[in-house]
Amino acid sequence: MLTNEPIRPVAHDLDRRWLFDDYFDLIVWYESEEQIHGFQLCYDKIGCQRALTWTRKQGFRHAAIDSGDSKPTANRTPILVADGIFPVEEVRNEFIARSKLLPLQIRELILARIKEYESCQHR
Repeated sequence: MLTNEPIRPVAHDLDRRWLFDDYFDLIVWYESEEQIHGFQLCYDKIGCQRALTWTRKQGFRHAAIDSGDSKPTANRTPILVADGIFPVEEVRNEFIARSKLLPLQIRELILARIKEYESCQHR
């Protein structure tokens, strides 16, 4: 179940809230306390981890997450790399099941953006 963590300040960046469980990492960026700037929904953390990112200014981006650790002695920063189709139904179903404790504003925004992304895929 996604947990609601407090907003965490990051120097020279937007305020953010990080929510997570064993399947999702959700980072929500805020322009102000009430105004959401965007989010990154990372999913399938123990499988083939990918991320759906949405911001007001740039719209959607879907990517795989390359852990950067190709060697046991390496400790590289994970990066986003181009990926294929976003599995809308799977992610939506998991999100609905795991997001019941989230603030309604966040939950509704994520579900609305997933629906919007789905309609863009079918055009």
